[in-house]
Amino acid sequence: MTAAAATGAQATRSGITGKPWWPWLKRAATLVFFGLVTWLLVEQGRAIDWPEVFAALRAYPTALLLGAVALAATSFVLYSCFDLLGRHYTGHRLRTPTVMLVTFISYVFNLNLGSLVGGVAFRYRLYSRLKLDTATITRVLTLSMLTNWTGYLLLGGLVFTFATPDLPPGWKMGSGGLQILGGVLLAGSAAYLLLCALSRQRSFTLRGHTLELPSGRLALLQVAMGAANWLVMSGLMFLLLQQKVAFPTVAGVLLVAAVAGVVAHVPAGLGVLEAVFVALLSHQIPTHQLLAALVAYRVIYYLVPLVIATVAYLVTEARAKSLASATAQTRPA
Repeated sequence: MTAAAATGAQATRSGITGKPWWPWLKRAATLVFFGLVTWLLVEQGRAIDWPEVFAALRAYPTALLLGAVALAATSFVLYSCFDLLGRHYTGHRLRTPTVMLVTFISYVFNLNLGSLVGGVAFRYRLYSRLKLDTATITRVLTLSMLTNWTGYLLLGGLVFTFATPDLPPGWKMGSGGLQILGGVLLAGSAAYLLLCALSRQRSFTLRGHTLELPSGRLALLQVAMGAANWLVMSGLMFLLLQQKVAFPTVAGVLLVAAVAGVVAHVPAGLGVLEAVFVALLSHQIPTHQLLAALVAYRVIYYLVPLVIATVAYLVTEARAKSLASATAQTRPA
C-alpha cells in the first residue's frame, strides 16, 4: 500500500469513527452478535433431549470420555498452529500464544457460526486489534484455509481410494465411485504441492491483494498438519462410537458430513452432521447408539469450546479496550 493510500485509509477510518452514530452502531453489532451466540446455544440445547444425553454420557466409561476430551483438545491445539504457519509466511511478529489464541477463537466460531463469521470476520477483527494490516491478515487467513482444505484433500483421497468405506446397500454411489472421487482428491492435493514447489510465477492478485505461493516445504507442512487435524477429529468420533465401526468408514463419513455442512450453510451444521451419519452408518450400528455418540461429539467439540471461546473473546476485547484507554491517557496533549 502506498503512503498516499495509507493516509487516505486512515482519514476514512477517522471520519467514520468521528460520526456520532458509529459507537452506537458498534454497540448494536456487538449485541446482535452475542444475541446470535445465545440463540445458537439455546437452539442447540432445545434440539437435544437432555435426560437421554446425560444417560448416554453416564453410560460411557470415564476413561473413554477423558480420551475424547484429550483428542478434542489435541485437535484445537493443532488447528491453532495453522496461523503460526501464516506468521512464518508473512513475517509478522505477534507472539505464539497470541496467534494461537486468535486462531482458536476464530476456529470455534467458525465451527458454530460458519466460516464467514468465524473464520473470516473474527480473524480480521482480532488481528486488526493487534495492529496487523489488512494485507497481512488476508495472507494469514488464506494460508490457514488452504492448510485445512489441502489436508482434507489428502486424507479424503487416501481414505476413499485405499480404505473405501462400506456404503449402505442400494446407495447410488458405489465403492468404484468413491475410489474415483478419492483419486480426484489426491490429484488436487498433489497439484497444490507441485504448484508451490515448481511454479515459476510465485505471486497472484486476488481482489487487490497480492498473494505469494508458499515454498514447497511450507506447503508440505500445511498438507500434513491439515490432514493430521482431520485424522484427530475422525479419531474422536471413532472413540465415541466405541470402535463399533471401522476407522476408515468413520473418517470417510465425517469428511462427507463436513462438506455437506459447508454446502448447507447451516450454523454448526445443525442436523446435517447427524443426517449424514445416520444415512451412512445406521446399517452398521443402532440409531440410538449413533445419535448418543453424535450428541457427545457436539457437546465435546462444539458446545464446550464455544463457551470457552466466548469467554476468551470477551477477555481479549476487555484487554484491548483497557490498553487503548491507557494509551490515550498517556498521549501528550
